[in-house]
Amino acid sequence: MSAFFANTVRSSYKPIMTRRSISTRCAPKTSRIAKPPRALVPCQSRRPYSQSIQAQEEAIAKLPGLDPSALTISHSITPQVLTPPEELVFGRAFTDHMLSIEWTASSGWLAPRITPYQNLSLDPATCVFHYAFECFEGMKAYKNNEGAVRLFRPDKNAARLNNSASRIALPSVDAQAFIELIAKFAEMEQRFIPAQRGFSLYLRPTLIGTQRTLGVGPPGSALLYVIASPVGPYYPTGFKAVSLEATSYAVRAWPGGVGDKKLGANYAPCIVPQLQAAKNGFHQNLWLFGEEEYVTEVGTMNFFVAIKDKETGKPELWTAPLDGTILDGVTRDSVLDLARERLVKEGWIVKEKQFTMSELAEAADDGRLMEAFGTGTAAVVSPVRRIGWRGRMVECGLKEGVEAGDVAKRMKAWIEGIQYGDEEHEWSYKVR
Repeated sequence: MSAFFANTVRSSYKPIMTRRSISTRCAPKTSRIAKPPRALVPCQSRRPYSQSIQAQEEAIAKLPGLDPSALTISHSITPQVLTPPEELVFGRAFTDHMLSIEWTASSGWLAPRITPYQNLSLDPATCVFHYAFECFEGMKAYKNNEGAVRLFRPDKNAARLNNSASRIALPSVDAQAFIELIAKFAEMEQRFIPAQRGFSLYLRPTLIGTQRTLGVGPPGSALLYVIASPVGPYYPTGFKAVSLEATSYAVRAWPGGVGDKKLGANYAPCIVPQLQAAKNGFHQNLWLFGEEEYVTEVGTMNFFVAIKDKETGKPELWTAPLDGTILDGVTRDSVLDLARERLVKEGWIVKEKQFTMSELAEAADDGRLMEAFGTGTAAVVSPVRRIGWRGRMVECGLKEGVEAGDVAKRMKAWIEGIQYGDEEHEWSYKVR
């Protein structure tokens, strides 16, 4: 067991001054005699402080990066008995090992290690517990018909992880090194991937700040770790269209916020509205934004609609644009790319655009709403049957007894064909 798992990493990296210390040093002196308010002048210490932060950032940028060649492996001496595939529940079973890499502001990324799956040992004052220095990714490893292991677009996950980390002052990773380490870990745990179609190994890279401090500032130490969970098909017996409750009383994300980042802090506040939707008889909620009630995401998935243009009658595929409130989903991007490559030649128009719930309701009433579905790593696509909104049901184009529209079915087939190696494609990363 490494020193990290026995003791929390303690760094000499200094957190930034608190708001109180800044205001105390820079505010004008007061007296008992009331005086007219005067404008604050820049504190003389701010310029050196800003320069010190810049110097720290430049120094950190020069630190050692991830080094796959330094990987060490410790095998578990108590390998698990595999869970029967039909008994797998998403996120409940885990593999024998985990990948972990420590980072410090003085030494950069330390040597990566694959060790037996184990608990973390963190001080109660560790910054991740108090200020949510945490981001993560969701990705999968698949087995093809020959038993070879593949990853799906891991470069997109690496880029998004860095995008999330930079927003919360956590260190970035070299994308190629990250992918090499993930691939090695997936190869090592491949016995947990059932050979049947629809099964995979869900991989969860997680990056947390580990500095022991209650001060608010950039963490002086961090940990990137990866755990894995064997999972079965999202719909074991085939597609099952869901019903949604349109949610406008709560907001998932807002302009200038972090809704486009994959932060754990974005997920916990979503649970209560989802429970409320379930209490009202719906499977999930559809997030609306603003007085206009713009359609954004469904639960924790991106959202698409297939709709006929009001004037021309041409089929169009819509999804909300990446305006800072929408997560840049890997499956979302894949659906858009495939639609532009394969549906446009059939006469479809693909749009990333803002649209409102009232527009969907009008299209449904006119018979122009063809289908709707969510997209994400777990399900690939999740068809929607109806949406509860303002006391009415908006039907999403599916006839009774039909569980998925044509676009949803084709997208699922195309993407899974690439994931499982049926179709050779640049998105499929072959693990050695």
